[in-house]
Amino acid sequence: MEQKAEDELWQQYRKTKDIKIRDTFIRQYAPLVKYVAGKVAVGMPSNVEFDDLVGFGTFGLLDAIEKFDPEKNVKFKTYAVVRIRGAIFDELRSTDWVPRSVRQQAREVEDAISTLEGKLGRPATDQEVASEMGINEEEFQHITMKISGASIISIHEVWYSGDENDKVSIADSIESPSSLNPEVIAERDEIKRVIVEAISELPENEKKILVLYYFEDLTLKEIGLVLGVTESRVSQLHTKAIMRLRARLKNSRKGIV
Repeated sequence: MEQKAEDELWQQYRKTKDIKIRDTFIRQYAPLVKYVAGKVAVGMPSNVEFDDLVGFGTFGLLDAIEKFDPEKNVKFKTYAVVRIRGAIFDELRSTDWVPRSVRQQAREVEDAISTLEGKLGRPATDQEVASEMGINEEEFQHITMKISGASIISIHEVWYSGDENDKVSIADSIESPSSLNPEVIAERDEIKRVIVEAISELPENEKKILVLYYFEDLTLKEIGLVLGVTESRVSQLHTKAIMRLRARLKNSRKGIV
């Protein structure tokens, strides 16, 4: 479908909510759901079925179609990818598919990074984090591989402005904030500023991985080829980057409240 024709359809759908138009968009963007599900499936344990991820993602596509605003300077595909990925991760979290032991280890790594970087004012090295946790660096590397092997953590799990019911995501930054009061808007803007600043201060390889994965839309395997490292190493570095961002947000949250 040509862009001009699609733009006209979006305008029409916004006015009429015509089911036939909605079904046209569903058919057109169904392959996008499989693409995003395929990216999320990388590194998932064997008990997570690809078809289930596609099913979760379809709910995200439907949500995106209902909430998309063609007046904003954002392409639907860009908006939909965020919604689809978010729906998949929301469902995975709700089914609590990550083993409790792995979740606990992830929390311990995050807490150690938060404590260290709060003191140091800079990214902590692997050796420093391992020392803070009372383990050697080899054990630390093993833990991060275990965490990354069980979960590719989405950006949706990074941008929290409090608890699970009050979070800020890329999707929130695309949507109109008109329904929020000024205090909430100001707080969310501050959290986004903290995230951008935290990303800029990440070690170079971790920063590159976030940019290539979330914004250039490369797979972990493709990123590995770009950086000259293995796919599992990319997964590990991705997890470390997310842990640093969560830890930084946790520290900064104290100053925002």
